[in-house]
Amino acid sequence: MSGGGGRTRVGRYELGRTLGEGTFAKVKFARNVETGENTAIKILDKDKILKHKMVGQIKREITTMKLIRHPNIIRMYEVMASKTKIYIVLEFVTGGELFDKISCHGRLKEDEARKYFQQLINAVDYCHSRGVFHRDLKPENLLLDASGALKVSDFGLSALPQQVHEDGLLHTTCGTPNYVAPEVINNKGYDGAKADLWSCGVILFVLMAGYLPFEDSNLMSLYKKIFKADFSCPPWFSTSAKKLIKRILDPNPQTRITIAEVIQTDWFKKGYQPPSFETSDVNLDDVQDVFNGLEDPGNLIIERREERPNLMNAFELIATSQGLNLGTLFEKEMGLVKRETRFASKLPPGEILSKIEQAATPLGFTAVKRNHKLKLHGEKSGRKGHLDISTEVLEVAPSLYMVELRKSKGDTLEFHKFYNNISTGLKDVVWQSQEEASKAGES
Repeated sequence: MSGGGGRTRVGRYELGRTLGEGTFAKVKFARNVETGENTAIKILDKDKILKHKMVGQIKREITTMKLIRHPNIIRMYEVMASKTKIYIVLEFVTGGELFDKISCHGRLKEDEARKYFQQLINAVDYCHSRGVFHRDLKPENLLLDASGALKVSDFGLSALPQQVHEDGLLHTTCGTPNYVAPEVINNKGYDGAKADLWSCGVILFVLMAGYLPFEDSNLMSLYKKIFKADFSCPPWFSTSAKKLIKRILDPNPQTRITIAEVIQTDWFKKGYQPPSFETSDVNLDDVQDVFNGLEDPGNLIIERREERPNLMNAFELIATSQGLNLGTLFEKEMGLVKRETRFASKLPPGEILSKIEQAATPLGFTAVKRNHKLKLHGEKSGRKGHLDISTEVLEVAPSLYMVELRKSKGDTLEFHKFYNNISTGLKDVVWQSQEEASKAGES
């Protein structure tokens, strides 16, 4: 994409801010200019896909995901391709991550945790019945829609470099270590359904406890705890919940409880409402076009950039702020598992980025500036490699900017630590509303 201000159009979608990024893909907010509908677009790099010989697998997973219609799984609307990229258009949900609830209000009561766990198991079980495994279930992939229903994202797309070998098992470790089953870490091949259920068990524990069952700053010690299932339930868990979690977090996949058995337990059945949804005819022509296009460029769309200031438009502002509460948009407190933080500033963009760079350099980060973006790279390797942070300044209104710092690589806890260290040096950059300023004066 070319530099300078402006917006990029991909087919009938206008691309906005980056919502997240990983090794193989970037997710951007997008708006369908014909219908005004907000969506999220996952952008995959064709070269990487071809290089890693992932074409067949991605085509299979995208085809399956397009056929899946489930109330607890993010919808995939369509797939497009340009010369260099594949664009997957997904449902955009506005309720934030499920774990933000815990960071704001603490652990959930057992009945509420059960409600989310039931929805999670419904989604996972449905995908397994269609031969799709998630392989990387973790807090960032559990979103809520405007009505508070759970939506699992990244199903079938999270672990793209994965391969099923001749033994019928998945290989290659992936995922966040704290949520990953012991057999996945062991890399001896694993059953995707059993590994997904282990992750669901860890998620249920966190929802009810407010902390992780397996946690250690030393990676080898963490692995040892996971291999032995070395954890204990807090006293406020009911006896039946403790029993279920112990059966899910069984380090031996052969004796671990199955999803079918989980659904039959009395604990799971309490207040259970099976999902209701209808299946409809789905057109897969776009998927065929995209993958035929890898050999035949006849069906490609063109990425167009329209030159105009890179404003954060009202649609994005509304979509970003949960339930129209603009207070959450300029959140300065770091949550339990947040991978990004935002604050407002009235300083010019160049000055904002320079101040962030000045504050980050003594903490051991190198900076690369381009347009209204700044990439920070941690010199030292941490728990999950180097910490990389993307910073972007977006104009919300004349002379009012939203600054977003987002972890693009590395460990979330290290990102929190970095943000807490840097925030003291940014006091004169962060703009406070009068209400906030008077609160700060009182404290």
